[in-house]
Amino acid sequence: MNKILARPYDFQLEPESCALVVIDMQRDFIESGGFGEALGNDVSILQDIVPTVEKLLCMWRELSGLVIHTREAHLPDLSNCPPAKIRRGNLDTKIGDPGPMGRLLVAGEYGSEIIEPLLPLNGEIVIDKPGKGAFYNTDLGKILIERGITQLVIAGVTTEVCVQTTMREANDRGFDCLLIEDATASYFPEFKKTTIEMIIAQGGIVGWSTPLSNLLQGMTN
Repeated sequence: MNKILARPYDFQLEPESCALVVIDMQRDFIESGGFGEALGNDVSILQDIVPTVEKLLCMWRELSGLVIHTREAHLPDLSNCPPAKIRRGNLDTKIGDPGPMGRLLVAGEYGSEIIEPLLPLNGEIVIDKPGKGAFYNTDLGKILIERGITQLVIAGVTTEVCVQTTMREANDRGFDCLLIEDATASYFPEFKKTTIEMIIAQGGIVGWSTPLSNLLQGMTN
């Protein structure tokens, strides 16, 4: 067991029972021409965390820990994307519409793939999710239970949407979650800050948070 300095109090990490979940580090959210930019966002804010996520991934791989990547990506016929989700935002370019990197948020399109520095290795699990949370309409829960996982280290985007939703879903299913603060980002920095405070409030009602440096220190002691 490794003691990780975290908020609201130390996180007792058990490497053999812990998985790293990297959420939605896709071109559609990180790079120009994707869905994130179609929403009117400055995607460079998300690009800033890529080196930290890469460092986290490398550390976890060196430990031979379970790595899970998620992508928000729908079936080509959009049968797993509710019409209300497609309509949301009253956008000119919607989910499933063609963009510079292919159809937005559609599995198999160039834009739906994970960015080059964070590409999954052979043997790492990749989950396409139709919702914000990684547990909804996916096999994630089953995969974790089958592998004896009880803890999750969380990174990815965006903090207040897919990251927070996944942590809340995991919390309801009995998993302990540690969010790596500098390995997550929002298009709105104030949303990231507020979300982290919500997660750790009331004694960690959703989970714990810590910077990568604390995780690295705790895992090497």
